[in-house]
Amino acid sequence: MRTAGPRSSSSTKLIDTKSRVPIREQTVEVLRDAILSFELKPGDRLVEREFIDRLGISRTTFREALRELSTEGLVTSIAQKGARVASPSYKEAADLYEIRAALEAILVRKFIERASEEEVVSLTQALEKFEKVVSETTDTVRLLQANAYYYRVLMDGAQSAVLEQSLIGVRRRAQAFRSRSLSIPGRAAQAARELRGVLEAIVDRDPDLAAARCSEHVLIAGGIALAGLDQSMMAVLTPEAT
Repeated sequence: MRTAGPRSSSSTKLIDTKSRVPIREQTVEVLRDAILSFELKPGDRLVEREFIDRLGISRTTFREALRELSTEGLVTSIAQKGARVASPSYKEAADLYEIRAALEAILVRKFIERASEEEVVSLTQALEKFEKVVSETTDTVRLLQANAYYYRVLMDGAQSAVLEQSLIGVRRRAQAFRSRSLSIPGRAAQAARELRGVLEAIVDRDPDLAAARCSEHVLIAGGIALAGLDQSMMAVLTPEAT
């Protein structure tokens, strides 16, 4: 199993001791961003001393950050073995996709109910941005970023803090699997077509059709991401290996 400290990268954020944001919150953000951008990969060990030295933080701060990330499902801690970036089991991953499908179906219903026409236009523009990225690259990080922006606009228009909090948590925990799905040749273009179908139903203000298409989109992605994986033990996933 790999060990990992924060990698040297232009994208890696460092702790700003002069910031008004508490150091613990900054540490959580640094670690979360590293996990979601795959600087830290599923299964990587999070070696305490390496992070303390690299970020200039205390042992207490690091451990508090790990506890918060554990509640988000991004980190797992095992007695005597330390903390690792979470690598969900097949069963957990399948459950995540079912839950995500249900939540996103509700999300599009709320968007149709509550979003203004301007927000529908913004959603259209966000999808066009995703489609443009799909046409330009196969880089999974860029695809995930463009996809995340589309969902950001969708969540803003749905105007539900409770739903947003739940969905963000599920999407974060499924990040490695979403990367696997989008890395399959042709999947990103297919996903864009599926989301275009969802958008068309939203524009028509048809909540039943939008919810059905959204749920179908998520379950298709889940099926692709999980296909061929050993159901007894989840292989460690990386954007390069999927």
